[in-house]
Amino acid sequence: MSDRATVIEVRGLHKSFGGTRAVRGVDLEIREGEIFGVVGPNGSGKTTTVECVTGLQRPDQGRVRVLGLDPERDRALVRRLVGVQLQQSQLSERVTVREALRLFATFYADPADPEELMDTFGLREKADQQFTKLSGGQKQRLSIALALVGNPRVVVLDELSTGLDPAARRDTWAAVAALRERGVTAVLVTHFMDEAEYLCDRVAVLVGGSVVALDTPEALVASVSTTRVRFRARNTDVGALRELPGVREATAEGDALDLTGTGANLAFTVSAELGRQGITPAEFTVHNSGLEDVMLALRTHNQDREART
Repeated sequence: MSDRATVIEVRGLHKSFGGTRAVRGVDLEIREGEIFGVVGPNGSGKTTTVECVTGLQRPDQGRVRVLGLDPERDRALVRRLVGVQLQQSQLSERVTVREALRLFATFYADPADPEELMDTFGLREKADQQFTKLSGGQKQRLSIALALVGNPRVVVLDELSTGLDPAARRDTWAAVAALRERGVTAVLVTHFMDEAEYLCDRVAVLVGGSVVALDTPEALVASVSTTRVRFRARNTDVGALRELPGVREATAEGDALDLTGTGANLAFTVSAELGRQGITPAEFTVHNSGLEDVMLALRTHNQDREART
């Protein structure tokens, strides 16, 4: 993917609201056809950064280019080329799926086929259903379809699965994953780490208005690379467990033991040592690190750095 053209370029972006610095020197480069995640805790600058990219906010400082265009100077053209996920409140409760798609199609010179979009996003059976009667997942799939009705080259999706039940989230994720087949570049703003890990080709982690990490989900997780092994057993030689390769810490409280360390084979190594000690553990569980762990580690590191300065 590194040889693909740059679609969105952000350099030295700063944005403040009153005395609050929402974005501090953000640099991003988003490539053609990728699903790019922007993640971080609440107040980290995710939405403000994306609003500057789409022209909804004016940067205080820095350079933003979308398909080579300035979102502020070339606002009308950028809006034709960039689709933005609509909030539910922007649709009439009585409008049907078909009516909404046909109405929005009239806003563009060369729109996508509303009927094709209904098929792509699993809305055919709900074509004549009023918006208010759609499920949460169906509403979100419609919002994505509406963002694509103008045949945009870029689509921005902001917190698309907030408030959805697990089944609706899975349906929505499937709709977003389908964007790759359409060749659309997607910018996904989310605070759900499992969502970013599942969908995104690359992820930028924002903390305190700055990008503190940017890589593939796999590479970010590998940078933390923590495995936690928990089990219950009596008469365990905890000292021997602490000496095992890859074990960073081993604690015992009664018969409950908790080990953390690195390496794909840590659980096997621990199991082998317990076998050598003649111990059969109970409630043996293994937790491998994910993007949530990356977020926590980066957030803690950033707080420690700010405290030192």
